[in-house]
Amino acid sequence: MSDTSIRDARSSRADSQVLPAAVLFDMDGTLVDSEKLWTIAMDDFAAANGAEISDAARARMVGSNMARSMSLLLTDLGMSTEPTDIAAAAERVIARMSEMLASDLSWRPGAESALRAVTSNGIPTALVTSTIRSLTDIALRTIGPDTFDVTVCGDEVDGRNKPDPEPYLRACGELGVDPAHCVAVEDSPTGVASAVAAGCTVLGVACEVPLAPDSGCVLRDSLEGVDLDELAALFARS
Repeated sequence: MSDTSIRDARSSRADSQVLPAAVLFDMDGTLVDSEKLWTIAMDDFAAANGAEISDAARARMVGSNMARSMSLLLTDLGMSTEPTDIAAAAERVIARMSEMLASDLSWRPGAESALRAVTSNGIPTALVTSTIRSLTDIALRTIGPDTFDVTVCGDEVDGRNKPDPEPYLRACGELGVDPAHCVAVEDSPTGVASAVAAGCTVLGVACEVPLAPDSGCVLRDSLEGVDLDELAALFARS
């Protein structure tokens, strides 16, 4: 769509809708079905060390950044959590994830069409993920490297990862928009807490871990059928 067509589409919609200034998307478990790949990578690491990961540890790792996830993993397996041990574990998990993200990544239900509905109407977008940049860039080969106006990764927020609001605040700052005028789309309690704390209106679509009704987001079973009209209505109700 040309810039003129985009402006015309936004203008015609503006007559009847209040559009969000931007839509901010989480990646793992929200746009792409990569949480299962993380599970495989973590299980492979645990098995190589003669152990299994507890369900409680799995749940705590969802939505976390690499350093925290590795610390949780090693603690759960009864292994040393010295910085060198965390770095070594991360190196192995990253190598396994790199392989799978390059060959086995798929969209979450409805995610691709929902994302395209936003971008095709000229609404600014950001990818706000706890995943490190090197792995995010591999995933973007599937999602589309030029899809987002801004991408904020887990190793780019000075250690202030989700549930801290910094990732969403940073994305909004780079886009030049007020978080209160934005919609964020998340799947995990950690991510929802981050977006809510930043002041965004949040659409929650649970993947691996349930989202509580009182988590501060509007809940949906999937992104199937989500379009700009629904996102605009969600923003207008906030």
